[in-house]
Amino acid sequence: MTQQRGLDPYNSPKTFYGAEVRREREKRGWSQDTLGEKVFCSGTYIGQLEAAIRRPQLDMSRLLDEVFGTGEHFQRLCHLARKSKHADYFADAAELEKRAEVISQYAPMLVPGLLQTEAYARALVSEAQRFEPEDTVEALVRARLERQRILTQPTGPLLWVVMHEAVLRTQVGGPHVMAEQLRSVADVGRANRRVLVQVLPFEAGASAFLGADTANMTFSDAPPATYTESAYTGQLVEEPSLVVRYQRAYDLTRAASLPPEASLRLIEAVAKDYTKQ
Repeated sequence: MTQQRGLDPYNSPKTFYGAEVRREREKRGWSQDTLGEKVFCSGTYIGQLEAAIRRPQLDMSRLLDEVFGTGEHFQRLCHLARKSKHADYFADAAELEKRAEVISQYAPMLVPGLLQTEAYARALVSEAQRFEPEDTVEALVRARLERQRILTQPTGPLLWVVMHEAVLRTQVGGPHVMAEQLRSVADVGRANRRVLVQVLPFEAGASAFLGADTANMTFSDAPPATYTESAYTGQLVEEPSLVVRYQRAYDLTRAASLPPEASLRLIEAVAKDYTKQ
């Protein structure tokens, strides 16, 4: 089971939530597996809640209040613990991203957030949040760039990105921003041995993946999960049969893509074209 001893319960709302789950569970003499059975999840998941690895969910909090007889205690704590720098629909995936061993991502239209330059990210967020104040835009840009720290950490994930050629051809922020962005992707792909980049060319035609941006994540201590996203919404998929289907679709798409070196050469060539505009 996940160990959480030594965590300061007052470090954050999430650690306090986990400490409260552990306190109520141990008061009744229940194991993590026993509590998991009562709220329809695994003991491992309970351990991850107690260790503040997983963000609590409102539905799970209602069940915990029911089995513990704690009124709305965990539901109230849940609202505090779910506060995040990221959009609520992405926040759970952002937490899992930090723990992933491998992230296999397909990008149909835009450069993935983990590879975006500041100028590219700001152009995207500014357009998507056109009616929001500037400080909101800046906060979202900063949060996106902070996520990229995992790519430089020794224990960070292996990132395998497949980008449709449309990503290279869709201008975001103008030619200068695109040239900088594509050069950055190519540089990371060449310099970081834990980042692999492939391009699905237009000539590949229909593929298993032509829809939403999708990231498959695998972990050393938990089952795999998939996150899919479209405009202003996203979904974390943990149903094993669905996760398997997403992974197979990704594998088929990767097989239809250009090899890594050819992909990097194409990205560099398109970046050079942008410098001429």
